[in-house]
Amino acid sequence: MNKFLLSGGVFSIVAAMLHIAIIIGGPDWYLFWGAGEEMASLAENGSWIPPITTFGIFMVLLVWGLYALSGASLIIKLPFLKTVLVIVSSAYTIRGLWLPYALFFNPDDMTSFMVWTSLTSLAVGIVHIVGAKQVWLSLSGIQTGKVSVQRA
Repeated sequence: MNKFLLSGGVFSIVAAMLHIAIIIGGPDWYLFWGAGEEMASLAENGSWIPPITTFGIFMVLLVWGLYALSGASLIIKLPFLKTVLVIVSSAYTIRGLWLPYALFFNPDDMTSFMVWTSLTSLAVGIVHIVGAKQVWLSLSGIQTGKVSVQRA
């Protein structure tokens, strides 16, 4: 079991569940969790846009969590595991590295929500990278150690 991918998977699944709670919590929850005035207003007016968008995020985070747990060998090996682990690691890391860009180009639009979600995303991205690196060879079916080559 890989503790880094386990941690990343748990984070993604908890974040996914939070998105379901936001849908249930309604406009105040959209505001509190940083979705902005427009999403809160749409939710308050009964629009389907906030719950559909938030449910989409829930699904993505849930799948990412399941792939991390698969990479940690806690559930069955899912298809395209290595590729998805690279995508998930990249997505979290890029989201985290967005912070310096935003601070430089849009400092007036920066909120505390953007800062802590960026830092959290960067940390989770690094956790995924470390975990994926640790299990990379085993996911390929390659055993570490010396390789013997037979010649014909």
